[in-house]
Order: sequence, then structure tokens, then C-alpha cells
Amino acid sequence: MEYEPAKLKVLVHKRAVYACDVKHDEATLLTAPKPPQPIDKGLPGPGLLAALVLGKFGDHLPGYRLEDILARHGAQIRRSTIYDWLAAAADLVEPLVEGMRQGVLASKVIHTDDTQVKLIDRSLRGTRLARFWTYVGDRGHPYIVYDFTDSRQREGPARFLKDYRGYLQADAYGGYDGIYLDSQGGIVEVACWAHARRYWWKARQSDPPRAHHALAVIRRLYAIERAAKEMSAEDRQSLRAEHAGPLLAELKAWLDEQELLPKSLIGQAATYTRNQWAALQRYLEDGDLSIDNNVSERCVKPVAIGRKNWLFVGSEQAGARAARLMSLIASCKDNRVEPWAYLRDLFTQLPTLVCVDGDLAELDSLLPDRWLAAHPQPRWTIADRRRQERTGKGHL
Repeated sequence: MEYEPAKLKVLVHKRAVYACDVKHDEATLLTAPKPPQPIDKGLPGPGLLAALVLGKFGDHLPGYRLEDILARHGAQIRRSTIYDWLAAAADLVEPLVEGMRQGVLASKVIHTDDTQVKLIDRSLRGTRLARFWTYVGDRGHPYIVYDFTDSRQREGPARFLKDYRGYLQADAYGGYDGIYLDSQGGIVEVACWAHARRYWWKARQSDPPRAHHALAVIRRLYAIERAAKEMSAEDRQSLRAEHAGPLLAELKAWLDEQELLPKSLIGQAATYTRNQWAALQRYLEDGDLSIDNNVSERCVKPVAIGRKNWLFVGSEQAGARAARLMSLIASCKDNRVEPWAYLRDLFTQLPTLVCVDGDLAELDSLLPDRWLAAHPQPRWTIADRRRQERTGKGHL
């Protein structure tokens, strides 16, 4: 194999000018139209803009590294200009990402998680903590949408999930409790056995016999999930009812018999499991539910990697724009779409489309899964390999 570095090229549009209706030494000048550009009167073409978006939010490169990469190819472009281009790209794709959000909200099951990021606060002359939230749709709506909030208060997920009705699989963050209550049963809580297991894993040093007993039961629950991985939802539900149900009943009876110090590690593990028990066993109700929330936890990992490189978010508006572009790249990865080819085509076609009265029908063909159906090549082959290596309903 050999490698040929990328290169930049300049496209020059020569536009003819015509004079019409020549009368009495007066003329109306008409200029041939220019092909629509992703940034009106802007310098970057679709391919360059796609490369910058992918570099920042797919390869986690900060602005100064993108600036250096372009300089190696002979283009002296300041990082402030690059940031302006990325902002324009995020504004361009806003209707499409809104369509993805509506798709996620139409899902039967949504997985969600959050992670922190530093936000510049000029009133403090420093930074404070903000949040990126991820919302993962089901198989029928294979989109991953990020949302940015300036805090971890309940208002953020409550606003995003306002119109949602279905199962919500998340951690035990207290802010979700109000969302479940306000929905009057419309949003059903599903807890995560991976979170519960971590408490028992921490307790294994202080109380090995009881911690390892719980860990052994959880291990058997996951063995059932591995056996049911390739089954239909109905068969998976039947298998869980036959094998996982009795295991959970035995574990609950064992928990009720234990006398533990509440503040000890083993006591905290038991308290967490007891408090979340109804939600922890809810995955038995439906074969489309998962035993854990690892799907969404993997989706916040790119944010954790990115913040080590670009360090902070410059403003709330910049955070919202970053969330849109990350949503596109994460959804490409989940649907095995090669992101640069997709983004280049997206930035080529979006300037030619007009969204009238919020109608997103024209944009449906540009959603990552539907775009892939019309463009079977190229695929993101490394995603195929990783998909085979990992468990969990097809999500990376």
C-alpha cells in the first residue's frame, strides 16, 4: 500500500455578462448565475468544508492543527476564519439535524447520557462546566443527536424530550425523575445493569463474598444476553423470561436478606440496586430493550476525547453548533457511512434546497441511513470491523 497526501485546488467560475434591451444608449446587464455554495460568497468548497468539519469533530483536531495542515498544502488560513466556516456549516445543516432529532423522538426506545465540557464564561473571566447530552434512537430511527446545555439541570433533557413517549434508558441521574413524573407514565424508565455492576465491583475489596455473589449473578444475566443477541425481539423476550427472570427474583430475595452498613461500599451497592430495582428489571418487558445503557456511554466518548484536544467551548452558541456537527458524524459512524463523502455531498446539495415553513420533506433523502441506501459506496469499513468486535444492538 502507498499513501498520496491530499491536495488543495482552486476552482474559478467564469461568469458571462450580457447586455439586453439596448435602447437609447441604455442597457440592462445580466450576469450568469454562480453555482450555489455552502457558504455564500465564501472561500471553501464542499470538499474542503467537509474535511474541516470531519477534522474538528471526527478526528478531534483543534483549530491550530487544522491551520497547520492547510499551511502544509500552501494555504495560509487563520484558525479564526476556520471557526467562522465551521459556524456557517453548522447553521446550514440545522434543518437536517432537526429532522434527525424528530426521528429520535419517534423511537420506541431512546438511550441517553451526558458528559461535561468547559465553557468560557466571560463574566467569570474563566470557564465553568457545561454539558453535552447524547440521544440515541432505535433501529428504526438510527440517528445519534447531541444537545448542548450550559448546566446539568433538568431543563435541558426535559426540553429535548418534551414530546417523547416511550422507553428512556439512562443512568440514575436525579434530574430524570421529574421527567418521568411529568410525563404521567408516557416516558418509562429503564435502568442500566452496567452502572449497578460498578458499585458491586468497587465493593469487592471490602466484602468479597457478597460482592462476588452479586457479580456472578450479573455475569449470568449478561451471558443470557449474549445468547439472545441474534434473536428476534419476541424470542429474546421469551428467553429472558425463562432464564433471566428467575435469576433476578433470586437476587432480589438475597438482597432483602442482607444487613449492611448504608455508608459502606457494599451498602451503597445494595442501596443503588434496591432503589433502581423496578427499572433494572424492566428490560424483561420487551425484547427491544437492552440490559444496559452502554450504547449511549460509547456515544459520549468522542466528546471526552475531543475536549482533551480543543479543551473548551467558546460560547453557548458555539456549543449548540458543535452539537449539530457531532450529530452528523456520529450518525454516519452508526450507519457505516464514510463521513467525508457524505458531508461533501451534503454541502453540495443543501445550498440548492429550500426549506419552506419548516417542511423537511426535501431533506429526508439526505439523512445518513437514506443517503447510504442511494450511495452504497463508499462505506466506513473500519466501523464494520469494530461493529463485529462489540456487543449491543448494532450500535457502535
